[in-house]
Amino acid sequence: MLAERGPELRAALILAAFVALAQDAGNWLTYSGTDDGHRYSKLDQVHRGNVADLRLKWVFQIKGREKFEATPLVVDGVMYVTLPPNDAVALEAETGMKLWEYRRNLPPKINNCCGQVNRGFGLTGDRLFMTTLDAHVIALDRKTGRLLWDREMIDYKLGYAGTVAPLVVKDKVITGVAGGEYGIRGFLDAYSVEDGSRKWRFYTVPGPGEFGRETWAGDSWKTGGASIWLTGSYDPALNITYWGTGNPGPDWNGKVREGDNLFSDAVVALDADTGQRKWHFQFTPHDTHDWDATQIMVLVDRVFKGRMRKLLITANRNGFYYVLDRATGEFLLGEPFVKQTWANGLDASGRPIVLPGTDPTPEGRRIYPQVAGGTNWMSPSYSPETGWFYVPVREGSSVYFEGEADYRPGTRFQGGWFRNEGVMEDWYGAVRALDPLTGKMMWEHRLMRPLWAGLMSTAGGVVFTGTEEGYFKALDSRTGKELWKATLGGQVVASPVSFLSRGRQRVAIAAGNALFVFGL
Repeated sequence: MLAERGPELRAALILAAFVALAQDAGNWLTYSGTDDGHRYSKLDQVHRGNVADLRLKWVFQIKGREKFEATPLVVDGVMYVTLPPNDAVALEAETGMKLWEYRRNLPPKINNCCGQVNRGFGLTGDRLFMTTLDAHVIALDRKTGRLLWDREMIDYKLGYAGTVAPLVVKDKVITGVAGGEYGIRGFLDAYSVEDGSRKWRFYTVPGPGEFGRETWAGDSWKTGGASIWLTGSYDPALNITYWGTGNPGPDWNGKVREGDNLFSDAVVALDADTGQRKWHFQFTPHDTHDWDATQIMVLVDRVFKGRMRKLLITANRNGFYYVLDRATGEFLLGEPFVKQTWANGLDASGRPIVLPGTDPTPEGRRIYPQVAGGTNWMSPSYSPETGWFYVPVREGSSVYFEGEADYRPGTRFQGGWFRNEGVMEDWYGAVRALDPLTGKMMWEHRLMRPLWAGLMSTAGGVVFTGTEEGYFKALDSRTGKELWKATLGGQVVASPVSFLSRGRQRVAIAAGNALFVFGL
């Protein structure tokens, strides 16, 4: 009997040990730090009164010229980092000394949208999990970097890829596929932590007989996109996992896919054990501007209009900030957080009231927000200390063009293009603090250029971020005042983390082709 229960018992012991680790604020165990998506550190040794004393402790240089977008994970003094395109290292968190290295051989040609990148590991117990550009998910031994198992999600030659940092929920590794610009049919998968066997699949573009199929005209669902490229969130009390989905395919020609195009540009709430849909909410039905909803879904419990509720909050690429009931999917609030010219607000159900004359045209049409959105994949942060939601903001417009939509497997399927040249006179970036219950802006820290960097807030009253110009900044979480900055010499397209090393707080960020670690 015990032999038969061996794998089950091992999984239970691993989960118990991991729960104990997760209660230690000195570790950073998942992409957003915690499963609720807060990207908030409970550490307070570095605080608004002494953050100006931060100094560089060590730097780890990487090879290659691809964007370094990964979030490091840290467990008991060891840091685990994925490197572009699909390599990985374990580093001593105190010194940056390399402990082991994993290198993956990839096919010579992989088609993917936005760089040969990877955003990080999933982790539980003694195992690390990574998605790969050739659409596999793999498990590594955390102590040695040895490959434990390797599972193909789907044939990468059809335009599929993997860039997302997986989310580990109990005994399952949950991840999805990128490729929304290549006419894929998106999906989320769950794999066994133990042996990599697939436990469930949820298609983010429904097929025949599935809920939402009628929202795709003809056979357009077959190339519907709705890819996954940012880590979901998880509520253990509800046993629901929440994932944002990408744009419908093709991006800018909606005439070949009439309908709302579920579940593109949406959040899908799934039973973590079975992958069954509990509810969904679509932010931008029939999107024609490439405004993916891959942003982090942040889970907070707050009193909303006199009633304690389980909330999901998110700032969307389409320019609106949303509050949903995460148990039911009920729309509670939606307010613009950047300039937008495509909708006359949202109706009582949260559906955008689209203004006429805002779709792309062959001649081009200028619309706010810009094609990269009012925000994008870079992480927001929620601070229980202030109760505010911090958002990396991109202000500006783009010119959107409609073009031909001719699908050929493994090639770009976008149905148009965009132009930023000539319309960038009012572009800028900012970090904004929002009241999550109203969407009201509490403060703004303005930057020269739109951000590609994410945020982290801390119990020390500091919000950390990076900039296009290569600065790493610390802001006062209550005022937005700049408290400290360092020049890193390379564009920041990643999000900060914080951890303990030998009892002392450290803050880390990737920039350019290096990882930088700071301490007092």
